[in-house]
Amino acid sequence: MESNQVRYSQQLLGESEVFLDFQAQLSRAAKVNRPVLLVGERGSGKEGAARRLHFLSPRWQQALVTVNCAALPPSLIETELFGYEQGAFTGAQKTRKGRFEEAEGGTLFLDEIGLIPLEVQEKILRVVEYGTFERVGSSVTHEVDVRIIGATNTDLPQLCKEGKFKEDLLDRLSFEVLFLPPLRERSEDIMLLSNYFSSKMALECGKSEMPRFSKQVVQLLMTYSWPGNVRELKNVVERAVYRSDTTDIEEIQFNPFANPYAEPKQESLSPEKELDLAKYEQSREELELSFLQEALKRGEGNQKEAAKLLNLTYDQFRGLYRKYKDQL
Repeated sequence: MESNQVRYSQQLLGESEVFLDFQAQLSRAAKVNRPVLLVGERGSGKEGAARRLHFLSPRWQQALVTVNCAALPPSLIETELFGYEQGAFTGAQKTRKGRFEEAEGGTLFLDEIGLIPLEVQEKILRVVEYGTFERVGSSVTHEVDVRIIGATNTDLPQLCKEGKFKEDLLDRLSFEVLFLPPLRERSEDIMLLSNYFSSKMALECGKSEMPRFSKQVVQLLMTYSWPGNVRELKNVVERAVYRSDTTDIEEIQFNPFANPYAEPKQESLSPEKELDLAKYEQSREELELSFLQEALKRGEGNQKEAAKLLNLTYDQFRGLYRKYKDQL
């Protein structure tokens, strides 16, 4: 299993202008003791960006505590963040510190912050404004000094309009909002990352030579849209390397769920074809010709038999035959 440091390092690879510009923004924001929101698509490296913010900040010697809000049931997020006192609820046999206390003096990274329930957002707002909170089941106020970094792939202002995120909290957390560039905007980095992932996978598989991508594979990698960003690129490249019996990578698979045994889907007409009325006559003639050819083939050249197969009278068939005889 990869260490956090390895995962962190691979998210910092890049030499494209848009990537370097983002890193410069990140470095500038790291030095200011204010909350930061990281907005980016899945797989674009939000956790790596949060780690860079922390380690470039004056808090780098203190703890960086990460909470993945998507991995916790909404009912448990409050106790996870703020802790609880003994006897606060059934099963609370002893007092437990929350993540805010664990991050004292350091940084608390709230991944998928848009999933936090409103009642918990209220308590976070108090921490941001006053630096105080109470554990669940306690009225004792605790003070805490924590820098909050939030990450999301959703539209937080839209969640505010829908009543799912507190506007006051968003105002407090959005001192700086940094948008991670998606991989499709970092074309210069695609092969740099691909070579990095392929070399590490080759080493893991015990291969002595670095894999080489064919021109066709390079073209596919460069033109794909990468909806899963760096994480998806890593999977695609590693899968290709481990499946290849040689150092030359000639094939890649973007969708590992493509079922080789699935029934082929009948292609339907696109809206463009349905609306292209100018091609009606051409399409009709092509269809008539194909039916005529198939009927003659099945009837072994017998025109009367072909007419029966098409459910036409012999005279109707002869009219079609004369129309297309030069193409038969």
